[in-house]
Amino acid sequence: MPKRSDQPSVPDLIVCLGATAAQALLGKQFKVTEQRGAFITSPLAPLLMATVHPSSILRERDDEARHREHDRVVSDLRKVARALSS
Repeated sequence: MPKRSDQPSVPDLIVCLGATAAQALLGKQFKVTEQRGAFITSPLAPLLMATVHPSSILRERDDEARHREHDRVVSDLRKVARALSS
């Protein structure tokens, strides 16, 4: 049987995918377009990062923009993977 605790568990890392998720956790002033891909301090988790929602890639105006945005999302998620593996 798993151990029970009166203390809530805290995740090691939170990734917010999109502005809706980020603003729900961090407040309406948070701008994913300005702060994406950077770890921030939060009482919710030792590491927290926001990036765009992957579906937003599909709304880019052309293939070049979609590829560029895809590469940025992948870069953000690689930072998350490195942080989890260290």
